[in-house]
Amino acid sequence: MSDYYEVLGVSQNATTEEIKKAYRKLARELHPDINPDPQAQEKFKAVTHAYDVLSDPQEREKYDRGGDQGFGLGDIFDTFFGGGPRGPKSRAQRGQDALLRVDLDLKEAIFGASKTMTITTAVLCPTCEGSCAQPGTKVEVCDICKGSGSISRQVQSFMGTMVTSQPCGSCRGTGEVIPHPCQKCRAQGRIRENRELNLDIPAGVQDGMRLHLPGEGEVGFAGGPAGDLYLEVSVNPDPVFARDGDDLVARLEVPYLDAILGADVEVESFDGLETVSVRPGTQTGEKITLKGKGANKLRGSGRGNLVLEIYVSVPEKLDKKQKKLFQELKSLSKEKSALRQRRGGFGFGKK
Repeated sequence: MSDYYEVLGVSQNATTEEIKKAYRKLARELHPDINPDPQAQEKFKAVTHAYDVLSDPQEREKYDRGGDQGFGLGDIFDTFFGGGPRGPKSRAQRGQDALLRVDLDLKEAIFGASKTMTITTAVLCPTCEGSCAQPGTKVEVCDICKGSGSISRQVQSFMGTMVTSQPCGSCRGTGEVIPHPCQKCRAQGRIRENRELNLDIPAGVQDGMRLHLPGEGEVGFAGGPAGDLYLEVSVNPDPVFARDGDDLVARLEVPYLDAILGADVEVESFDGLETVSVRPGTQTGEKITLKGKGANKLRGSGRGNLVLEIYVSVPEKLDKKQKKLFQELKSLSKEKSALRQRRGGFGFGKK
């Protein structure tokens, strides 16, 4: 096996750029379309194969350790079963998806909100606009593969002489080269910078939900399409209201006298003050439901309810006058403390 460094005419310490320049120079001299000499064709195959190995860091390392880069079964299967290049591949690549967290308070989650966020992400290069070429220049057709993105060559195997196709080492299979790469993005077609996002959060979102925004992720390589953006919703706890599906739940503390006699009381909601009627004899644990005062429904129309859980507050201390009045009231009442059997019994002894 020939020494690949000698085939290309470079030293073993040659840089990737030096190897590329050496290959391009030899390829122009030996390409079958330029040099019809049969010996030149064989040399061209050897040069191309040497470049394929030495231009790949992993393959070059393997070769430097003594590995052999011959024609293997993988190449045979590719030839017979359709593997390998089928034309130039696109330089452009789709951008990565992005995941961001957006913090909302409960009211914003219920009614929706507009948010502005600043993120650092990949955006289209303003200088080359994704072409990867310096302004005033253009991407050119690869003069080695003539734009096909691949190089065909004959290889001897145990099955005889076979023709296999390999990605062009000069253009990396794209069929194009960039003689004057963009200095701004270094031929990436994109740069990283701060980008302002204007987000419209729909009404009715819940904590932990993910919103999908197609095409709002990172811009792709070489002007490729942008990835998608996913927003993970985080709803901060509210000091008054808790959420139960589309309903809102709150605790309504009712003074014991209002619970005994009944009263109209004002309560806060996200729509403003609401007046509710507490019936005489209201007990702790009862509920009052305000229809349509809950969260907006994310899917469908309408809103959930606001459910008020009653808690009758009893004073811990009484002054002398209050105590006397309650003692008089107690003497008039026939009620006494007692254990009451629950409906259906307590179930003692049941299995």
